[in-house]
Amino acid sequence: MSDDSPPGQAGAVRQLQIDADAAGQRLDNYLLRILKGVPKTRIYRGLRKGEFRINRGRTRADYRLLEGDILRIPPLHQPAANAPPVIPGFWAGQIQDRIVHEDDGLLVINKPSGLAVHGGSGLNFGLIECLRQLRPADRYLELVHRLDRDTSGLILVARKPAVLRELHRQLRGEGVDKRYVALVAGRWPRERRVVEAPLQKNIVQSGERMVRVAREGKAAVTRFRVLEQFTGATLVEARPVTGRTHQIRVHSQFAGHPILGDDKYNDAASVARARELGLGRLFLHAQSLRFTLPGKAPLLLQAALDNDLEFILNSIRK
Repeated sequence: MSDDSPPGQAGAVRQLQIDADAAGQRLDNYLLRILKGVPKTRIYRGLRKGEFRINRGRTRADYRLLEGDILRIPPLHQPAANAPPVIPGFWAGQIQDRIVHEDDGLLVINKPSGLAVHGGSGLNFGLIECLRQLRPADRYLELVHRLDRDTSGLILVARKPAVLRELHRQLRGEGVDKRYVALVAGRWPRERRVVEAPLQKNIVQSGERMVRVAREGKAAVTRFRVLEQFTGATLVEARPVTGRTHQIRVHSQFAGHPILGDDKYNDAASVARARELGLGRLFLHAQSLRFTLPGKAPLLLQAALDNDLEFILNSIRK
């Protein structure tokens, strides 16, 4: 990336030339990465109003950058970078111990429940900030996808732009097989194997992000398979065919079987059952990932359930 704007001109229009490393990224994701400290709402407002331009023309947030594109960035107030947040030793140790796979282009972490994937919304740090401090020699570390803060399990972190682009390409199709394990309320019917319901994001008054099933929402499909049935609960495997926010949680609720321990998408019966079991967190775990990167052997990565979730299952079985 080259910057043709005059040095030292605060608040000036900037012209950036997109290089090979940035090619293939969505414009909005690229802007969010390079404009640290600029509010997300300000960036999207600028995109809607045409303040950000590619090759002098208006463009959309989902435009994929090409090498050589000239990106116009309007005058913006970008706060000076502060000292990075201090990562608590507890999380640093957890992350070091939970690296499942590492090669020259990829890290795979078994993310613990309670750790967000990135800072923001009142959080000083998340998984990606922790990794960048723990691994200063890694010049490039970017999240490939996201997990909810309370969801544990496998998450991909790219160490090279080309790997990020390739995995994003596969995630837009069905090149990455992601499987989750969830404990849901009630007796999930074995014959119900697919939930297909469009999802729409909604921001409630408190600023909390919620998702609901709505006809005008984006298409969403989740495949379910019963693993084990208990009194008042069912252990299921969930495979999201699409990748919408909170998809498995909302589809489970829509099917009449909320995930136990879910504080957003629940009903009175599921809250009561979670309390009976002593479950203090969302019972949703990203258990396996399967994909193939060009020129490499296929990868099948797995992460066993955390001890607290295994304890709950063993208690029910007894």
